[in-house]
Amino acid sequence: MKLEQTLEEQYEERGDGHVGSSQDTPMRIDAFGLSDSEKIERIQENVREIMLTLGLDLDDDSLKGTPKRVAKMYVNEIFGGLHPKRKPKSSTFDNKYKYGEMLVEKNITLYSTCEHHLLPIVGKAHVAYISNGTVVGLSKMNRIVDYFAKRPQVQERLNIQIVKELQQVLGTEDVACVIDAKHLCVNSRGIRDIESSTITAEYGGKFKEEKVRREFLDYINLDTEF
Repeated sequence: MKLEQTLEEQYEERGDGHVGSSQDTPMRIDAFGLSDSEKIERIQENVREIMLTLGLDLDDDSLKGTPKRVAKMYVNEIFGGLHPKRKPKSSTFDNKYKYGEMLVEKNITLYSTCEHHLLPIVGKAHVAYISNGTVVGLSKMNRIVDYFAKRPQVQERLNIQIVKELQQVLGTEDVACVIDAKHLCVNSRGIRDIESSTITAEYGGKFKEEKVRREFLDYINLDTEF
């Protein structure tokens, strides 16, 4: 890093590096001191100020409702996964049929938001686990992916959070997740490379073994070693 860089340039450089500082989403202690409606009201005013600063006419019929729409979208939708009250309940069941092979849920649609530029991350997550005596409903894996995706993220952290949550729910280390996603902060700005995507993986327990990992990758049709 060059000494003559400004602080702003240094932060920008680190942001493009996509390095997360923690496996936990960085949150302030008072993150839930405001109600959702209070957050919407505050964000609405801030978005309005941004749009006015950009020179937009908020008296125009097409724009005047935008600040509130954006605020509601942030709180209730694309950043809804920040609030623990929205965490999906993951009921488990006894593995009565004694299924001992891996279970794979592939091509889970993933929508998230890059925390460096607040632009979309869009892709697929592939999740697998080997039962340690309990199983979880298939849709719960999709819901867990969706919950952790609905917050400002880096893909590496998202990958880890999904695996950690399923390990806790299922009571086993034998969980894996591969994510293949496009980052619009790369595709639509900066280098503007519309073809590139980012692949990350997190393996736990038996999935660290080459044979088991290879089987998982074969199921999801990825030939690359991770």
